[in-house]
Amino acid sequence: MVSEILQKYPRSKDYLLEILHDLQNSSPNQNISSENIVEIAKHLNITQSQVLGVIGYYSMLSNKARSKYLIRVCNSPICNMLGGEHTIEYISRKLKIELGESTPDGLFTLEECECLGNCAAAPSIMVNEKLYGNLTPELIDKILAELK
Repeated sequence: MVSEILQKYPRSKDYLLEILHDLQNSSPNQNISSENIVEIAKHLNITQSQVLGVIGYYSMLSNKARSKYLIRVCNSPICNMLGGEHTIEYISRKLKIELGESTPDGLFTLEECECLGNCAAAPSIMVNEKLYGNLTPELIDKILAELK
């Protein structure tokens, strides 16, 4: 899988972010593994530290394994003013996990991110690639129930 994805891109570090997103999106653990990092570095002729630095900088990327459903809670000022802090607390209580943790069944990982760009519908979350806004406890319950 890694080699197939890497073959789609020229051997230029200008494509690093695209490669990282592509690999992470194709991973069942929604992460970029250590093996992937080695292969990316070789392909782009850069150091593994450079690859790790980019992964560490962008909150949407991770080298840690995550669950089937990655819930990202927007932590922007607008979302916080409109209930984002309560959203994190509610989901955390509901799933019995803290930020950065995964449920024991491997279904959910809870993270926060700086901005989802959905300010008009704040507070917002993103589950994998799907965006949800205008969140209420009832809507969060419905989203979680549908995913289970």
